[in-house]
Amino acid sequence: MSLTPQGSERVPEQRRGSGGGRRRRGGQGGDRKRRRRRILRWSATILALVIVGTAGAGYLYYQHLNDNLKKDDLNIGDKKDRAAKSKANAAGQTPLNILLIGSDARDSAENQKLGGAKDTYNTAPRADVQMLLHVSADRTNMSVVSMPRDTLVSIPKCTDPDSGKTYAASTSTMTNASLERGGPGCTVATWEKLTDIHVDHFMMVDFSGVVSMADAIGGVPVCVDANIYSHTSSGHGSGLKLKKGTTSIKGKQALQWLRTRYGFEDGSDIARTKAQHMYMNSMVRQLRENATLSNPGKLRSLAETATKALTVDDGLGTVTKLYDLSKELKKVPTKRITMTTMPWVYSSDGNRVLPKPTDASKLFRLVREDIALDGKDKKKSKKTTTSSDPAAADDKIAVQVQNGTKSSTLAPVSGRASAVAQLLVGKGFDEAKADSSTLLSEDETVIRYPSADLEGDAQRVAKALGIPTSQVEKSTDVSGVTLIVGADWRSGTKYTAADEDDTTPESASALNGANTKACMHVDPDYTW
Repeated sequence: MSLTPQGSERVPEQRRGSGGGRRRRGGQGGDRKRRRRRILRWSATILALVIVGTAGAGYLYYQHLNDNLKKDDLNIGDKKDRAAKSKANAAGQTPLNILLIGSDARDSAENQKLGGAKDTYNTAPRADVQMLLHVSADRTNMSVVSMPRDTLVSIPKCTDPDSGKTYAASTSTMTNASLERGGPGCTVATWEKLTDIHVDHFMMVDFSGVVSMADAIGGVPVCVDANIYSHTSSGHGSGLKLKKGTTSIKGKQALQWLRTRYGFEDGSDIARTKAQHMYMNSMVRQLRENATLSNPGKLRSLAETATKALTVDDGLGTVTKLYDLSKELKKVPTKRITMTTMPWVYSSDGNRVLPKPTDASKLFRLVREDIALDGKDKKKSKKTTTSSDPAAADDKIAVQVQNGTKSSTLAPVSGRASAVAQLLVGKGFDEAKADSSTLLSEDETVIRYPSADLEGDAQRVAKALGIPTSQVEKSTDVSGVTLIVGADWRSGTKYTAADEDDTTPESASALNGANTKACMHVDPDYTW
C-alpha cells in the first residue's frame, strides 16, 4: 500500500539534489509555498481522533506506531454463543459495534502505584469499565451503553488463545471477571451472549494508559456541585479532591475521577458510570475542538500515547485501520451522541445488580435494530426479517411452550401453556408440547432459540401466531425453539402485538454528548 498522504505527491529523486533540474524564476518562494501546502496536507492526514483518543498517523511514523499497538483475539467464546452479524440498511451500510474496556491491571509498577491494592499485584486483570459503542449504519448518530462492573451475568465458555486453557461457562458471575478468563475476547463473548449484539471490535486501556492519554489531551473539563474529597477514615476512596464548579483534570486526577465511587451521589458503581459518561462526553468535545492543523506536534504526541496505551483486536491492529475507523466516528455530530447505562435492579442480597428484565432487553433491542437512542431518527418502517436458515416443515418443528403470564400485579393464568400448545398443534405444529414444570414472568410474549440452525424454525412459529420477528431472539438459556407466553397474551387464540415503542427507557439515564451543563452531585459526607 502507498503511505503517501492523499492529495500529495512523492518528490522525484532528480529534484532533490542541487542538480535536480533548472530552477524557474521566483522558484524559491514558490517552493516554500509548495512545501507549506505539503506540510499542511501531511498534518491533515497524520492523525484523526477516535472517541477514546485513538489516533491515525502519517507515513513517517506508520510502522513505529503499528509496533506500539498490542493485539488480542476478538472473541474467544463458543461459536454457538456468537451474535449474528449486523444487517445492512437499504443503502448497503452496516452499523459498527465497538466494546471499550477499562482494565484494572496491576501488571507493572506504574499500574500498581496508580491502582493501589498491593495484594492484587500481577494477578489477572478485570474489566472494571465496559462500554458498548454503537455507530449507526448511516453514521448520523452514536449510542453508548455502559454495564456496571458489579452486574451478575452468565459468562460463556472461553479459551485462552495463548495458553489454550479453557474456562468453563459460569452463571451469576460479576461481569468484570470475564477479562480474567482468557482476555478481552471473553468480555466480548459475554456481551454478545447477554445482548445478542454482534461486536465488531474492542479497544482496551489500563490505568497508566488513562493517565498518559489524559496528559496528552491536555486536560478534560469536569464539574461537581460541591467541594469533593473522595477519602474515608478507613482508607477507601480514589483520593479525588476538587473544588465546586468546573475543573480541567488530567493525569492521575483524571484516573481518580473515573474511579471515584465514594463521594459521588449514592456511592455506587452506578454513580461512577455516570461520572465516566460525563468525562467521555467532555473529552470528545475537547478532542474535536483542539484537533486543529495549528498544533501537529500535540497531535503527534497524542498518536504516540494512544497507540502505546491501547490493546485492540486484530481487525484494528494497524494505524491505517484505526485511522479509517476514526474517519467513520468523526462523521457523527457531538449532539447525536447518547450515553446510557444498562437498566438494572439490585440482586436479592442487595450487593450486586442484574439487568432490569424489560428495560435492559428493550435497550439492547434498540441498539441491535440500529434505532437512535436520542429519539431523533426518522421513523423506520418495520420490515419482517427472514433467516438465512430455511425452516423445517411445520409438523417437524419441535416447540416447547412455557407459561410466562405471571406479572408483578397478576397471578399466572393456569393452563395457559397447554392452551397455546394445542393452538399450535391445530395449526400443524404436531411437535408442540407444553412445559408445565416452571412458571415464568415475561411482560411480552417471546420465542427463543439456541443456535443459528433453529432461527428459521423460530421465525416460522412466530409467523404462524402473528408474533413480530423482533420478539424472536437467540438465547443459550433454551435447548430448542421455546415459546414463552407472556403477560400480554393471557387469554384468547389470537396474539395482538403492541405498537412498538422505540423510546429509550428512562432507567437508562441517557446523557447527550453536547450537554455542557452536566455536573456530578457530591455526597455531603465527602465535602470539604
